[in-house]
Amino acid sequence: MKPGLFETLRNYKERILQYFSNDIGIDLGTSNTLVYVKGRGIVINEPSIVAVNQKTGKVVAVGAQAKEMLGRTPAHITAVQPVVDGVISDFEVTSEMLAYLIGKAQAGHMKFLGPRVVVGVPSGITSVEVRAVRDAARDAGAREVHIIEEPMAAAIGIELPVHEPTGSMVIDIGGGTTDIGIIALGGLVNAKNVRIAGDKFNTDIVGHARNEFKILIGIKSAEEIKIAVASVSPGRERLEVIARGRDLVTGLPREMVVTDEDVRNAIGHSIEELVEKIKEVLETTQPEIIADVMQRGIYLAGGGALIRGLPQFLAATLGVPVVVAVDPLTAVVRGTSIVLDDLELYREALLRSDDELVPTE
Repeated sequence: MKPGLFETLRNYKERILQYFSNDIGIDLGTSNTLVYVKGRGIVINEPSIVAVNQKTGKVVAVGAQAKEMLGRTPAHITAVQPVVDGVISDFEVTSEMLAYLIGKAQAGHMKFLGPRVVVGVPSGITSVEVRAVRDAARDAGAREVHIIEEPMAAAIGIELPVHEPTGSMVIDIGGGTTDIGIIALGGLVNAKNVRIAGDKFNTDIVGHARNEFKILIGIKSAEEIKIAVASVSPGRERLEVIARGRDLVTGLPREMVVTDEDVRNAIGHSIEELVEKIKEVLETTQPEIIADVMQRGIYLAGGGALIRGLPQFLAATLGVPVVVAVDPLTAVVRGTSIVLDDLELYREALLRSDDELVPTE
């Protein structure tokens, strides 16, 4: 057989399989799940929330519809997050959610074979958690599943030179976790996954409102406050938003004005902890790569990158330029789309894929 014939046959097989199946990239996040379909772009961006009827065990709603039910459901219906801190906490509900999202993504574009899927997961995920993600995607109808760590996927989505012998640093501040990763030569040189991210900021705001203003607000209200006025350093204008909740003294409904300064006080300790974790990664990285990072800067991705003043604060604290990625919310799912275009090129960056599994007898 000629040297190039095997490669030609494999490429031919891949083209046939792609013709009869969809390629789907998924950013399986704690707060939101994004789905990319090859040839159509990002088709779904919905909250990672599922409403389940406890009496029947059936899923009532998924995504945005389920999020609307948070805090408003009767006793027999619960709205849950099946992905906690970036990993699957409820396998069956996650499978249901993925099946719904994959089915919705393929609506009107179904093909004969199940889709080939690339899923972004937090760095440092265990082999058991990897298998849970893979099995959930397979149960949802995927023909072939590939797993990639989110810092790597974000770096690819931002179009950093991940295959070159040059260090690139990415901080992906998501909902449940923040992934800090340094990439070079197609792999993660150093990485840390910390549970200080959007959800932690939300609970900080809830706690601050309870302790300082004696008002109880919900997590959903805290998230709305964070999006509206959260900042790390004072801006030119004072930001305000109305918060509504229950007065802890009288037990009656009450509303109050929350300012950007209030939110800074609430999340300040968590931001300081996050900075310490970033320093730990830098302190344990080879000096040659640190030199590259100082020259190229640190790239921020994820929803946390949109917190006002955070890039400037990190740059001043760390002494390294900090850049917010273009469209930071979709950096990871864009990375999965690029991986789908050339799986062979990025194969070493994948945690595990189906064709690498050895069947047991």
